[in-house]
Amino acid sequence: MTPTSKTTACQKGCALCTTPGDFGPHNPTEPRSGLCPACVVAGKPTRDGLEQAVVIVAGQTLTGAETLDLADATPEELAYHLGAVKRSLRSLLQLLAPVAGEESR
Repeated sequence: MTPTSKTTACQKGCALCTTPGDFGPHNPTEPRSGLCPACVVAGKPTRDGLEQAVVIVAGQTLTGAETLDLADATPEELAYHLGAVKRSLRSLLQLLAPVAGEESR
């Protein structure tokens, strides 16, 4: 039995739409690996879409934290919700940060 390398195990064709061609191996840690150019373009998020997603997730996180009863919450629940609120606020602040290349925003 001969060992197989990662290059020989890669599939031929797009990992998403199965378009024929050699688009490289699919690596789960790299979001666009193994995809054809059409799938990369179609899946490329816009800034507006990303902003909407961040606001939705932050709103859900804050709603979850608001429903927490502080009097009965365990230390683990408090730590979880505090961390979630911190991450949501950080994401919202990153949206407000200046974007390189954009003059007026």
